[in-house]
Amino acid sequence: MRTPLQLAAFLLIVGGVVFGIHYYLWARYVRDPGLPAPWRLIATVALVALAVFELGALPLSRLLPVSMVKGVSYAAFTWMGFSFLLLMFAAAGDVVRLVLAGASLALRGEAIDQSRRLFLARAVAGTAGAASAALGAVALRNGLGEVEVKSVNVRLARLPRQLDGLTIAQLTDVHVGPTIGRAFIERIVAQTNALKPDLVALTGDLVDGSVESLRHLVEPLAGLKSRYGTFFVTGNHEYYSGADEWMEELRRLGIRVLHNERVTLGDAAGPGRFELAGVDDWTAHGNGHGPDLAKALAGRDPERELVLLAHQPKQIAQAAAAGVGLQLSGHTHGGQIAPFGALVALTQPFLSGLHRQGDAQIYVSQGTGYWGPPMRLGHPAEISKIVLSSS
Repeated sequence: MRTPLQLAAFLLIVGGVVFGIHYYLWARYVRDPGLPAPWRLIATVALVALAVFELGALPLSRLLPVSMVKGVSYAAFTWMGFSFLLLMFAAAGDVVRLVLAGASLALRGEAIDQSRRLFLARAVAGTAGAASAALGAVALRNGLGEVEVKSVNVRLARLPRQLDGLTIAQLTDVHVGPTIGRAFIERIVAQTNALKPDLVALTGDLVDGSVESLRHLVEPLAGLKSRYGTFFVTGNHEYYSGADEWMEELRRLGIRVLHNERVTLGDAAGPGRFELAGVDDWTAHGNGHGPDLAKALAGRDPERELVLLAHQPKQIAQAAAAGVGLQLSGHTHGGQIAPFGALVALTQPFLSGLHRQGDAQIYVSQGTGYWGPPMRLGHPAEISKIVLSSS
């Protein structure tokens, strides 16, 4: 959990970003188009209120019981998604205006006059607003709709033929909290069980809140069924929510927590075995936490195939060097709402899908839930069905 000082610093930074975005929206959708009275005042007050509302929903979603803030959270996070789209289209409009201004100077030798500038500002604002509303509605429908099952076939050089067809169901970035509750968990448990997986992998960011407030929402995870069981590794959001308490709670539900640990799975005797390892999130540190791949792999048989659960894709570099055959990750949400993925790609080597790094492979899920806006645009949520085969 964050300390009060860390939370205050976080809110100060987020507050600056939120109010900066809303000022930009005011400039492009209210000031520049010359919105007449009284609509100018109404729109200005509304944008200030929405900025305060959005900022206030973040701490409220953590401090108050889920039942008290669910409606507020839905409204605030939905506006967050729409404001992002408004921001992107306004920025695109700025590019268009710059191009037209440059063309006017080049072809006519003069700047665009005031009346044309006003007409262009109104045209851009109207088009951007309509496009944001339409795409936002699509994104909202996608975010609140059914989660699709995505099948992925992966060939592994060291996998014994006895394990051909071994199936891993990966659930990641569920983000149980203010807007994702028990009914959602019950649905994805039923979908996962229908796949009849050999094992289930939970690769972090399961929750956004304390055990005390969310325990009853995640209880259906105890109903996950598979041949070898359900395994969990922490994501960064577990460290905002009380990682130790959540690890203990998941163990109570019958889920094996891989806290820089490794297990051998397969036939008790004979060659049909492989190893599954899990490490803490990349950002974890202190109090016995932090990714320690060397500890997880100590004493392993290098001839045996190795699958690693690691929340963040950036952990693949170390995993490949250590002889991991396949890493399963999440964290990116695939970008969740296009074009946000372009920013995520600046911090992670892979955004989604199956990739190779050296002799290792990595599959990055787009996530099973969502964070913040209950919206998905261009990057649908998924339950990943990963089918392994020998080379």
